[in-house]
Amino acid sequence: MDLKNFFSKIKSDILEKETKNKGSKVIENQSHWIKCPSCESMMFFKEVENLNHVCPKCNYHMRIGANKRIALIADEGTFVVHDEELHPTDPLEFVDRKSYKKRLEEALHKTGKTSSIVSGSCTIHGAPVELVVFDFSFMGGSLGSVEGEKIVRACNRALEKNHGVIIVSASGGARMQESTFSLMQMAKTSAALKRVDNAGLPFISILTDPTFGGVSASFAFLGDILMAEPGALIGFAGARVIKQTIGKDLPTGFQRSEFLLEHGSIDMITPRNDMKKTLGDLLTLFAKQTA
Repeated sequence: MDLKNFFSKIKSDILEKETKNKGSKVIENQSHWIKCPSCESMMFFKEVENLNHVCPKCNYHMRIGANKRIALIADEGTFVVHDEELHPTDPLEFVDRKSYKKRLEEALHKTGKTSSIVSGSCTIHGAPVELVVFDFSFMGGSLGSVEGEKIVRACNRALEKNHGVIIVSASGGARMQESTFSLMQMAKTSAALKRVDNAGLPFISILTDPTFGGVSASFAFLGDILMAEPGALIGFAGARVIKQTIGKDLPTGFQRSEFLLEHGSIDMITPRNDMKKTLGDLLTLFAKQTA
């Protein structure tokens, strides 16, 4: 069985299982508590869920999946997913502690997705846009060949439809199991976004927790607007690696979005619950400028 048919079968089994267990999952969520990773307060799950997974005590923005992110940003009922047929392959037959094929299988079972990216077309406050969202729960949101291809195709649709592009990043960087194939996606996506820029179309890059490695070193910092969530961890290498390299202590809050805004590396910090309105306002402003 080839990888594409393998993924299709596993995905079908997952959807069937989720359908059977849907009722029990709802009851479970209504009765359990969660702890804030920042202030360690215990909170009722439904309270946090109703606040879009933002802690009511300390405003800590917890990580959320791609589907939840899309529901928060896109106008209801307008998101049309594209490129779901794309599946990763294993051209290098890569094996570290376990095979790449096994890791893909585990990620599919965990998320129900075949890629760390969900891409599609939608409107935000009525403004049409191509939306690409990373899901960190799929192999750390790593950038592989399929993810790069989805971004390029989103850019091509934007050029065809004369729409803007929004990419929501949540990634540890390039996917090591694809080696050079993964690193090539940095140039591939950057070139596609350059075509979007040459056409005078807007690209808004949203940096969420975390955004690192090859993603931050390529398309994530190429936006006309660089927007981040509060407290998001953003950088290239980790703080420990940097400290060991330069042999000096790092400033307090180093690599957090507030530190980057203070030092001019990003344009704005937008709370999650205000993001949709802010994006709608920006898209309207860009549309007036390009009219």
